[in-house]
Amino acid sequence: MAVPRSRILDLMKAQCRIFSHTFNPEGLRLGNKVLRQRLKGPALASYYPRKMATFKDLQKVYGPEFETYDEAEEDRLEKIKILKARGKGAPKKKRTAADSKKFKHKKN
Repeated sequence: MAVPRSRILDLMKAQCRIFSHTFNPEGLRLGNKVLRQRLKGPALASYYPRKMATFKDLQKVYGPEFETYDEAEEDRLEKIKILKARGKGAPKKKRTAADSKKFKHKKN
């Protein structure tokens, strides 16, 4: 005793309505599996720690009257001073177009 296809489709339709599924009798690829998944944004955002205020942020807010000591910045400046004393520092920037032309002719 075979059950007619229309009866099975009516049953599937009622089942999908009850269990909040998408009625898809042709079996097409609709992407519902992906759309039903939980969002990953909040989980990824909570993985990384919140950004804390830095010494530079505090100086921007309170201005020059806010005296701070940034050890990392002091170490960086000291390293640059040592490199410049040895002649290994970064070259000076060109101020005008004439300066840059002057140095181009020296290379040739």
